[in-house]
This record gives sequence, structure tokens and C-alpha cells, in this order.
Amino acid sequence: MDGLGNLGRFRLTGGKRHDITEAENLLIGMEDVEAVIADKAFDAANLLARIRELGARAVIPPRANRKEVRDYDVHHYKSRNLMERFFARIKQFRRIATRYDKLAVRFEAFISIAAAFIWLA
Repeated sequence: MDGLGNLGRFRLTGGKRHDITEAENLLIGMEDVEAVIADKAFDAANLLARIRELGARAVIPPRANRKEVRDYDVHHYKSRNLMERFFARIKQFRRIATRYDKLAVRFEAFISIAAAFIWLA
């Protein structure tokens, strides 16, 4: 996502795979990132290290079971609602919400079209 809540990059994962498996791959080639905002599910040491390598700030709240509690920018984290609002908008497209397309290539294509439509609207 960019700073305005528009889709920048995405990768599909299998239905039973966690999103964090592709998080590091999404960061490849993104050298000009100032901050990475995500929810508690993305609080993993290897992802945090990768974000530091990019020279970006990790705006990810620590999980409750973390032994060493780390700080994060609470006010910056509030802008995460832009992502949530984008997902709410993209689910208004029935084809995406119900996943009519059986092939991942077609589903990805329609997500791209819907994201472009949202960006233009």
C-alpha cells in the first residue's frame, strides 16, 4: 500500500498458508520505504530484521507473548486503517469476495483491475 491507501504490490498465498510467508518477498526491491505497517501477526524476528536492513521503521505492535517488549509508533500505526478500508472496498466486487475465478492468474488479474478502478474513482 502507498501512503494514500492504494494497492502497491500483492502476492497470493494458498488458503491455508499464513501471509507472513510472503511478507519478506514483498519487501524485495523496495529500498525507498520509510516504514512498514502491519498487525501483530507479522511480529517475527526475521521479518523485523529484514525491515531494519532496508533502513525502514517497523510499525508492528509486539505480540503479547513476546519476551522482550519493543516500542512502536502508536500514532503511525493508526494509519493502518487505510489498508483495512482498501480491503473493505475491494470486497465490494462480488467476483473477489466470492472468489469465482478458480485459477490464481485470473484472480490476480481481477484484483489488479479492481485496484486500478478504486485508484481512479
